[in-house]
Amino acid sequence: MAGMPPGMGPIMVLNAKTQRQTGRQAQLGNIQAARAVADIIRTTLGPRSMLKMLLDPMGGVVITNDGNCILREVDVSHPTAKSMIELSRAQDEEVGDGTTSVIILAGEMLILAEPHLRGNVHPTVIVQGYNLALQEALRICERQALVVDVHDTDRMKKLVQSCIGTKFSSRWNDIMVDMALQAVLTVARTSSSNSESSPYNPYTHKMEVDIKRYAKVEKVPGGEIHESRVLKGVMFNKDVTHSKMRRKIENPRILLLDSPLEYKKGESQTSVEITDSEDWNTMLRMEEEYVENMCMEIIAFKPDIVITEKGVSDLAQHFFTKANITAFRRLRKTDNNRLARATGATIVSRTDEIQESDIGTRCGLFEMRKIGDEYFAFFEECEDPKACTILLRGGSKDVLNEIERNLSDAMQVVRNVVYNPKLLPGGGATEMAVAMGLRRAGLKVEGVQQGPFQSVGEAMEVIPRTLAQNCGVSVIRTVTELRAKHAAFYDKAESKTDGEDMGPCNWGIDGKTGKLVDMEELGIWEPFSVKVQTIKTAVESACMILRIDDIVSGSKKK
Repeated sequence: MAGMPPGMGPIMVLNAKTQRQTGRQAQLGNIQAARAVADIIRTTLGPRSMLKMLLDPMGGVVITNDGNCILREVDVSHPTAKSMIELSRAQDEEVGDGTTSVIILAGEMLILAEPHLRGNVHPTVIVQGYNLALQEALRICERQALVVDVHDTDRMKKLVQSCIGTKFSSRWNDIMVDMALQAVLTVARTSSSNSESSPYNPYTHKMEVDIKRYAKVEKVPGGEIHESRVLKGVMFNKDVTHSKMRRKIENPRILLLDSPLEYKKGESQTSVEITDSEDWNTMLRMEEEYVENMCMEIIAFKPDIVITEKGVSDLAQHFFTKANITAFRRLRKTDNNRLARATGATIVSRTDEIQESDIGTRCGLFEMRKIGDEYFAFFEECEDPKACTILLRGGSKDVLNEIERNLSDAMQVVRNVVYNPKLLPGGGATEMAVAMGLRRAGLKVEGVQQGPFQSVGEAMEVIPRTLAQNCGVSVIRTVTELRAKHAAFYDKAESKTDGEDMGPCNWGIDGKTGKLVDMEELGIWEPFSVKVQTIKTAVESACMILRIDDIVSGSKKK
């Protein structure tokens, strides 16, 4: 409604049905929504976390404690809540872990902005304070970081344990950790953009780790979880095309095709008019010769296994069986690519262009095995495979799905460390150190921004607080003790005038018992990239939501 000149009635600018929240009301509404989303998944943080059971409209059940998975399934109507949920998805795609922390942190940042808003501090001032604090927090993280060698298995195992320890599959931790490490280090290779001549330096050498494409998870219900393993090669759910073909071959020569081994049919409706009965036979013979030619071109290279993404006609099967070649048809393109990476073969598009170098010879054993009531083709014992299949066994579909989610988180964590080999202490130690550092730095900030700057420090404490809460110990006592430890450490560091470095303070909360421990001794580490991404995302999204001062809802007339 516009301002009213004298003698005029109210002027309606917006449609009468439109709902509109402005100013303070909109900001406080947004903060409530963010708090509600954070409360949904607050209990799923840490090793003593609870599971959530979600029912979808189709009657399917999802049981999980993966922050991203829960929020993906929840149906929300509030626009701010939707953008919060988007956060956890972005976090999952970017670094694969920390989806729960990012929501809890962002929610807490907004909750702590509320008193400033009520005290009439302008949102942009709060945002400036938050951004200053973000820069300082990243500097503190750099100070806390510890550089690690990717091939130091013990340290890497501890790192993955801290990621999976909070998940459902923590009972089978050791298997899971080994599988994640093995899979990622199998798939990792130095990216081709580096020049060969440059001396090898592990930190400038970028690694290429494509888990999505080259580490496939095959879930086979039944059996024990202990039977899960990472194959030194690839497997897929296909049987040989003809029953007389060999089902076990050692050191096979493998040929991969993506062309059909059958007679080419016309693209559109083709009609052939035959006047002479001989011509019919000639035509059939031509079709047979075409297929025979293709098979002979293949057989000339003496492969043991031929795999194509398209069909294999009965005639081609006959020729292959005669030549003692095992054939597979209609394989997925992704499986074919993985097989090419594992066996060193090249995928050929036309049979007349096959060369000796296209044949894969790096596979040690091919065997057909029956698991449950399905046949699987195993290509194992490959030398230096750059692709692998992870075979998961477990009691039911639900268990397998949850374990797959946990495993993908673990693999992402290893991948992040391969990319950026720095670690930060877990168990709320980093967050507490950042909180303490921001508190100290906040005293030097001048003007109105000091309040919001210190609020970010307070918000960081939500992670150790939630960890303590989920363990069931006295929250106030634990967090105060932890704060005192970090504060004493800072005082010590400041009193050292001779410039010697103290190293980081790694005290945090043991998520299982709720006691204070040195994370260095407990061995709980998290990847640097995950932590930093969590803090950045949380602060930036909180800033974005704070700057909203008007929510207009109401649909346009169609």
